[in-house]
Amino acid sequence: MSRAFVSLGSNLGDREAHLRRALDALRATRGIQWLAVSRIYETDPVGPSPQGLYLNAVAEIETGLEPRDLLERLFQIEADEGRVRRGARDEARTLDLDLLLFADRCIDEDELIVPHPRMHERGFVLEPLCELAPKWVHPRAGKTVAELAARVRDPTAVRPWRGGSEG
Repeated sequence: MSRAFVSLGSNLGDREAHLRRALDALRATRGIQWLAVSRIYETDPVGPSPQGLYLNAVAEIETGLEPRDLLERLFQIEADEGRVRRGARDEARTLDLDLLLFADRCIDEDELIVPHPRMHERGFVLEPLCELAPKWVHPRAGKTVAELAARVRDPTAVRPWRGGSEG
């Protein structure tokens, strides 16, 4: 079994429901044992305008799946929530799931780069990840998640979400 971290994000439709259904789908996946989930954060969009605010979180899992199989499962969960991949980076989406870390492995393959290549510069990933694994050392950067989060922390852009009814 390998420890892995998956980021979740949504800025279209019922954002909270998309995240909840994705978490339920991860929990129900054979080969995944559930460990924890961060709080949900509301975050400013990164990418082309105009876009609505995102909800973001990070899930910590133990998995017997290989990284490629886990990535394929994440793509399927996204598709089940109406995500259509058009190839454009940082566009609005119903659901975005990214494999951030997989054990201490560094992987460079088509569509699979671990650690996630931009996680070290994204507060909306690092803040919730820091809740779960502040002492985890990024295998390429050689810094802890807490150190990386402190470098990009902006409480006006990444805020704990108070919850509420959407839809």
